[in-house]
Amino acid sequence: MTTGVAGSFPTGLGSTPPHPVPLGFVFRSRAKDEKAQSASAPVTDSTQPRDPQAPKGRPTPKRSVAQSQRRSVANTPLTRKDAAKRQREDRRTAMARQREALAKGDERYLPARDKGPVRRFARDFVDSRFNIAEYFLPMAVIILVLSMVRVASLQNVALLLWLVVIVLIVLDSVVTGFRLKKRLAERFPDERRRGAVAYALMRSLQMRRLRLPKPQVKRGERP
Repeated sequence: MTTGVAGSFPTGLGSTPPHPVPLGFVFRSRAKDEKAQSASAPVTDSTQPRDPQAPKGRPTPKRSVAQSQRRSVANTPLTRKDAAKRQREDRRTAMARQREALAKGDERYLPARDKGPVRRFARDFVDSRFNIAEYFLPMAVIILVLSMVRVASLQNVALLLWLVVIVLIVLDSVVTGFRLKKRLAERFPDERRRGAVAYALMRSLQMRRLRLPKPQVKRGERP
């Protein structure tokens, strides 16, 4: 009959182990093991800021990664409706910017026909002078009213005024064009001057307050 000590292996099954295994190790609670593992797990830093677009439970993406994601979203192809809407908005913005440039004389957003130092000098040259052609519209209204009156003498005066006005406008335009062409050749010898004289003469036909771009020089001021 063999005897043994509680909590150790029977003595009759061979030599006694040098270090008996306690029974508590065999029948230890599983909950205690899980709690010990959770206690020994590394604690993560919860104070790290999380990107608003990053889902929970994932690390914050780097700046380069976030920028590439935003760039890919921006480069996504638009539908035909969205593309047409964007084109209308861009066109509306460009037209508003162009109107503001015509009012202020901003060279950056002027139409192509008004851009350049040659066209600017042509505008200033015309705006600094008194041009007979700019009074053509009010004189034409007066002559038209006189011609409608059923008085022979007034109708003859109206016809004579028509001839005088036309001759004066032609002479003034010829003188203006000749002087402007000479000044342009002196001021811009290496620039392209084609069409600048015709551009200035067309501007001289408009009343000063209705000209676009708006005049930037006063009358009598040398450009």
